[in-house]
Amino acid sequence: MNEIRLASEKSLRLFTGRAYPELADEVAYELGIPITPTSAYDFANGEIFIRFEESVRGSDAFVLQSHSAPVNKQIMEQLIMVDALKRASAKRITVILPFYGYARQDKKHRGREPISARLMADLFKTAGADRLMCVDLHTSQIQGFFDGPVDHLFALPLLTNYVGSKVDRKNLVIVSPDSGRVRVAERWSELLGGCSIAFIHKTRDPKVPNEATVGKVVGDVKGMTCVVIDDMIDTAGTVTKAVDALIEEGAKDVIIAATHAVLSGPAVDRLKKSRVSEVVVTNTLPISEENRFDNLTVLSIAPLLARAIKEVFEDGSVTSLFDGHS
Repeated sequence: MNEIRLASEKSLRLFTGRAYPELADEVAYELGIPITPTSAYDFANGEIFIRFEESVRGSDAFVLQSHSAPVNKQIMEQLIMVDALKRASAKRITVILPFYGYARQDKKHRGREPISARLMADLFKTAGADRLMCVDLHTSQIQGFFDGPVDHLFALPLLTNYVGSKVDRKNLVIVSPDSGRVRVAERWSELLGGCSIAFIHKTRDPKVPNEATVGKVVGDVKGMTCVVIDDMIDTAGTVTKAVDALIEEGAKDVIIAATHAVLSGPAVDRLKKSRVSEVVVTNTLPISEENRFDNLTVLSIAPLLARAIKEVFEDGSVTSLFDGHS
C-alpha cells in the first residue's frame, strides 16, 4: 500500500466521513496517498456504525469531516471515527474540521445559554483527538477551547489572489459587513496593495437568529468596486442587504467573498436575485448542483489542507499557514 513514510517508519493515514468524500479525494490526490477504506452505515434507528478495513496501529491519523447539514450527524460520525482510531491504537489523531460546527456559539450572549463551541472541543478531546485543524474559525478564541494543538488555517491568500486577479486594485474597496471584522478587512487590504476599507454598521437581535439590520455604509464607495468579505454565507440575508446598501451609496460593482458556503434556506434564491456580480467561496462545505448558480465561483481548499497535513506529519512549520500569508 502506498504511504508516506519517514525513517522512523511512521505512516500517514487519511480518513473521511460520509459528509464530504469529494474534498477528501482532492486532499488525498494532493498528498499522493489513498484514503484508508472505512465501512460506515446507519442502523434503522439512526445510530452510526464505523469500522476501518485496515490496521491503523501506530499510524499518524488525519480524520476529515466537514460539518455540513445535518450537522449533528456529521459531528457524531467524526467522533465515533476518532474513538475507533483511539481504540485501534493509532499513534496520533488529528481531527480536520474545514467547517467547525457550532462555531457561532462561542460565548454567552445572555444568561442560561451554552457555549457549544467549547463543548465541541471537549467532545473531540474526550473521544481521543490529539490535535485539531480548522479553516477560518468564526472567532479566534475557539482555538483556546481545545486542550491541545489547534492548527487555524486561513483561506485569505486563496481568496485575495483570486479577487486580485479579477479587479482593478486602484478602484477597489474592501468592505467589512460589520465593525467586528475590520481587522480582517485590513489584512485583505495589505495583501491587495493597500486598497481602501469601508464597513457597514449593523445591529443584531440575539433572540432572532440569522437576521441583522443593515445600517449606513461607513466609508467612500462611490464609483468603486466593493468586495464584501465574511467568514460564511448562511441564509445570505445580511450580505445581500449589504450589497443593496453599497449599490445605493454609488458602488459601481459588488463582489462577495466568503470562506464557508453554508447556503441555508433562502440563501441561493437571495443571491440569485441580488445585484452582486460574483460570489466567491471555497469548498470547505459541499455545494450541491441545485445550490450552484452562474456567478458563483468555488475555490478549492484542498491544497492548503494537504500542505498543513504534510507539515504536521513531518513535524515541520505551519506558521505561514496560521498568519494568512503564503
